[in-house]
Amino acid sequence: MEQVQRRLEVSERRTCRTLEQPRSTQRSAPIRPDRDKPLVRKLHELSGRHPRYGYRMIAALVRREGWNVNRKRVYRLWRQEGLQVPRKSGKRRRCGTSANGCTRRRAEHVNHVWTYDFLYDQTADGRRLKLLAVVDEFTRECLALEVQRHMEAQDVIAVLEYLFAVRGVPTYLRSDNGPEFVAAGIQAWLTNRGTGTLFIAPGSPWENAYIESFNSRLRHDLLSVELFGSLKEAQVLAEQHRLEYNHRRPHSALGYRTPAAFAATCLPPAPAAPPPPEDTSTEVVNSLTTPGT
Repeated sequence: MEQVQRRLEVSERRTCRTLEQPRSTQRSAPIRPDRDKPLVRKLHELSGRHPRYGYRMIAALVRREGWNVNRKRVYRLWRQEGLQVPRKSGKRRRCGTSANGCTRRRAEHVNHVWTYDFLYDQTADGRRLKLLAVVDEFTRECLALEVQRHMEAQDVIAVLEYLFAVRGVPTYLRSDNGPEFVAAGIQAWLTNRGTGTLFIAPGSPWENAYIESFNSRLRHDLLSVELFGSLKEAQVLAEQHRLEYNHRRPHSALGYRTPAAFAATCLPPAPAAPPPPEDTSTEVVNSLTTPGT
């Protein structure tokens, strides 16, 4: 780079633009001042003596020993040397029980119990894919198969809101204790819609057997077969698989009918027509012609 500049007598900016090199590559690496070395050694010494102290406590001890340093400098060196004490994460409350499993709380009709769960895969470039599957346990229909890079509780609410508007509101939603499912926001939203939650016991996937069965079929028929080139390709193929599963793939537990065909036979009967109003005109005429009235 310097040779080109001297020979052509051009600026560094023009040389970098011509050779398609970022100008940051021509900057020398900063040299850390030697004045920090004694303080760094002192920080390591105090960290070994007090491994649970944070940088504020260490800064107070350093100043007590006569060092003229402020807390910001101690914090910079503390992080730079990797001496930060990791935060202890709080224990997450588990709210599932075995009484909510699919063998004890079976679905009895359409929209009685839905179940949902997440699966993970990746595209060809190694980036993560997160899939949300929603299944009606009674008809075995896959109601939704959403694919995104990331999904949180608000994204789950958006999928459920669409399904509630199109398919109706289920009585219960069964799931594991995933953070997206136990989030306070989604619990409040389901309560407002009149849907109860059935959380299975932690570490007991067999209690959510319907969604686990669907996940295994999805993994076997799609995720282990296809190499997704992009997020859009994964979304298109996932929707094709959902339609194939619902409308063309026979299901042994349904007498080798498709879930859609079985669901068509389970539609609630149309409400009976109200009885015609009674004709009271004859009674009125009789009462008027009867003697003594």
